Amino acid sequence: MAVLLTGTLAGCMESARLPLEAGIGTTPDLPPPDKSMIPTVNVAKAVGWDRNKPKTAGGLQVQAFAEGLDHPRWLLVLPNGDVLVAESNAPAKKESGGIRAWVMGVVMKRAGARTPSADRITLLRDADGDGRAELKTPFIQGLTSPFGMALVGTELFVANTDAVMRFPYSEGQTSIDVPGQRLAELPAGDINHHWTKSLIASADGTKLYATVGSNSNVAENGLEAEQGRAAIWEIDLPSGEKRLFATGLRNPNGMAWEPRGGVLWTVVNERDEIGSDLVPDYLTSVRRDGFYGWPYSYYGTHVDERVKPPRPDLVAKARVPDYALGAHTASLGLAWSDGMKGWPMQFGTGMFIGQHGSWNRRPASGYKVIFVPFETGQPKGLPIDVLTGFLNDDGEAQGRPVGVALDGKGALLVADDVGNAVWRVSAGSAQ
Repeated sequence: MAVLLTGTLAGCMESARLPLEAGIGTTPDLPPPDKSMIPTVNVAKAVGWDRNKPKTAGGLQVQAFAEGLDHPRWLLVLPNGDVLVAESNAPAKKESGGIRAWVMGVVMKRAGARTPSADRITLLRDADGDGRAELKTPFIQGLTSPFGMALVGTELFVANTDAVMRFPYSEGQTSIDVPGQRLAELPAGDINHHWTKSLIASADGTKLYATVGSNSNVAENGLEAEQGRAAIWEIDLPSGEKRLFATGLRNPNGMAWEPRGGVLWTVVNERDEIGSDLVPDYLTSVRRDGFYGWPYSYYGTHVDERVKPPRPDLVAKARVPDYALGAHTASLGLAWSDGMKGWPMQFGTGMFIGQHGSWNRRPASGYKVIFVPFETGQPKGLPIDVLTGFLNDDGEAQGRPVGVALDGKGALLVADDVGNAVWRVSAGSAQ
């Protein structure tokens, strides 16, 4: 039934009118919205890797750092080299009525996004330095759709879908059995449309920043359901008090600091259902008290006429993102790099981004890991493919990249929630 549905819908939909590259860079091409009644649905069926693995850019090689995981989503590398991976999925929720909700359920199941959540963080350890984790052990269990993680001194913070939790941590330990302390509540509730919450600590260790996505595509569930969402929160560590740091960000995920200017950056998933060419997801610096348009406008002051009543006063304040990443790429993971040992020079300074991949663009977009070069604190030039091949020749998803992290030894780690693996990309010839 799912295959019949998606195939039937696909036959009624228009493909992209512009190449994906038109929606990439500092000045993306933003055509008029596609106002067709049937939104684009083009789901890559999740099939797993079999004997294959991703493909690397020239001068790089990839191997499985860990396999046999349960929907690995996010990564944190600890100071001693241990790697924490959040094995997680959306929390169970009440089934909502209506054809739209049913279609979305079918779409997510086909894409591999409807498996039960393992609700744990697993520790991976490569003690012998061969690039493969020989130890894979549960680190924290009984969580609630965990995602973001941050270590500050001897305290580990985990972003459950509904709260930031605090745990004591000692270097080298292989499990935490004590219950966590709730540091700060995060918006969740019955709808909880974008359930992932990411975390990053300030350089001085006094604050955490937490991302919270919207509860809808463009506020169709009402603005009351969006209170505190589509935003990045700033949390004071000593007190747990929080304030809105930036708003109007439909679904922010990965965050990273650009160290020279000390500026926070994030990647954001933009809105759907106005065509394969709109709206580009983006990478942007995040300014305190900045408003980025959602739901009233996109990419600055481009008004979304679906949102009623309009708010021209807010649209006038909307900041233009710094760099477009292509429509519907589902850019999630983000990691800053200032030189990778042995890597080709093109990967000198910039951001690694994990693009989970589209479900509503024809042809598909994303499904790869890219590198966006930076110069003097700003993106410059076109992105460079780092890891590709997640879609096979039949358009099926062998894997879908999510979180990315540097391992401190000159390699990039990539969480793959369909391949149930963590990949390690390093300098060398592809094998």
